[in-house]
Amino acid sequence: MKETLYLNKNLAIINFSRAYSRTYDEFLNSPTFHNFVRVYIDYLKEFDEDLYRFALNGKTPREANFEICKTLRQLMVLNLDEIDNVYLHDKMKLYSFVEELYNFWKQHQRFSIMNLGKGNAFQESSYIEADSGFNNMIRSIYRKLEEKIQGKGNSVYRQLQAGTNSSIALTVRTPKLSEKYDALRKIPFIESVMLRTPLILHPKSNKRTGSFVEREDNPIHTFTGDKDTWFCYPAKIGTLLAFIYLHRDFLSSGISLANLFELASAEDCSRKPDLVLLFGNEDGRNECTFHHDLEENIWVGCVSYHERIEYFGYMKKMSLTLHNLAMMEKGWLPIHGAFVNITLKNGRKKGIMLMGDSGAGKSESIEALRALGNDKIRKMEVVFDDMGTIHLEDGVPYGQGTEIGAFIRLDDLDPGTPYRDMDRSIFMNPDSSNARVITPAAPYDVVATNHKIDLFCYANNYDDKLGIREIEDIEEAKAIYIEGKRMALGTTQEVGISTTYFANPFGPMQKQKECGKIIDEVFAKLKQNNVLVGEIFTHLGFNKEDREGLHVAAQDLLDFIEKD
Repeated sequence: MKETLYLNKNLAIINFSRAYSRTYDEFLNSPTFHNFVRVYIDYLKEFDEDLYRFALNGKTPREANFEICKTLRQLMVLNLDEIDNVYLHDKMKLYSFVEELYNFWKQHQRFSIMNLGKGNAFQESSYIEADSGFNNMIRSIYRKLEEKIQGKGNSVYRQLQAGTNSSIALTVRTPKLSEKYDALRKIPFIESVMLRTPLILHPKSNKRTGSFVEREDNPIHTFTGDKDTWFCYPAKIGTLLAFIYLHRDFLSSGISLANLFELASAEDCSRKPDLVLLFGNEDGRNECTFHHDLEENIWVGCVSYHERIEYFGYMKKMSLTLHNLAMMEKGWLPIHGAFVNITLKNGRKKGIMLMGDSGAGKSESIEALRALGNDKIRKMEVVFDDMGTIHLEDGVPYGQGTEIGAFIRLDDLDPGTPYRDMDRSIFMNPDSSNARVITPAAPYDVVATNHKIDLFCYANNYDDKLGIREIEDIEEAKAIYIEGKRMALGTTQEVGISTTYFANPFGPMQKQKECGKIIDEVFAKLKQNNVLVGEIFTHLGFNKEDREGLHVAAQDLLDFIEKD
């Protein structure tokens, strides 16, 4: 990134590799600060005419910007009676100006970046230390200005995230890709991520619409990005390697990946990626598409630049769609669901896998089980909370996961559940409908390991039955799972009863013929291995405030685990 400060709507990215201020005076006199004050004054023109007139004070915006920055520098080192400045004639207005300047900064999603390559002024310093120093400096400047203008000290101090919400360290790698992908070669990789949690983000979009469509041409041929405006998050999705390239305007989503997908190491990235995602490509197509590069055996996804793709679900689900397509090619069955290993205090252990589309009650049933079995459960090991796979080894079905975290609807969980791990979580639009939280759920070594399946149930949120129903007829079971029926709750564009092939619009729906063959094989082996296959009734499609259905279902799950 060439700029020292990049601002776009509510996004702010500070480039520490281009400039880093070590003192108050350096910062207040820096182009970074002057540029931000200029943007703030423009903002006041539209949103606070009174403060805008105060800031200009008969000057041009450029002159006012210079004078205000000079005034703030003077306030940091001189006593009020030593300063002859027109802005001090109305201290209340000056106080309001500083207060709103600080609030305007906090309204942004704020990130810092640092290149770890040669020529970096901080080669021998930690990017985390640099970011922490910046955070402390911004907070100290604000407090000192506030107290100086008020003429008194504060009695209450709040240690806010005054600087950034997160910081990333960047490095240059040479991806093992053919000349066809040369446009990606110089884009910096995210080497490390620092999150200030709980991290609260406010993307303008909070719902995913549309579907992911296959295309004949490779999206790389219409790629418009460059090394100054794009980053790459290298992710381990299950056992696959994904290079997720993203436009900087969607850095909030890119950084949020750190709570969901394991960040791949330099050693991991030394091989050819299985998946490549181009997220925020300015191709003018307004599409979410994918392509199988048969020559390179790489699944390539492309999400066109649009304000709506700020919603994290686009980045997550396109990444998982590519993963699922690649795994089906290997003969593995993608599962849209949740899988946990439950170990009771008496030593009994069972693998519980639930399947269903968004809002069916997969995660909610697991949380209800956790609450109900609190006195009996010794350990609950999460394998996946949204997307996983079933594959066969020597005729035995095993489950694996894809994500180290969970992307969960706050509305459907019991109060308090999403806040249990809030010190590590990322919240998205917590004050809106379809609010979400991304929280760590499982170590990567657990996710990418084989796990025995004892129960595999379809999450039914639309029937008024209670508990769990075992389905002896495997053909009946397959028909229910393949129909993918649910009462949609509006988490996507659907509302009311809907059906999706195998409850999974992220791969199986696009490749139904290929998926059907794997379903036949896997369900036959589930039956042969005495796995309980059936339905679990959650009632979440009726009234999400009524938890009776979940409690009955959780009791049946607990009873199953306790059986020999």
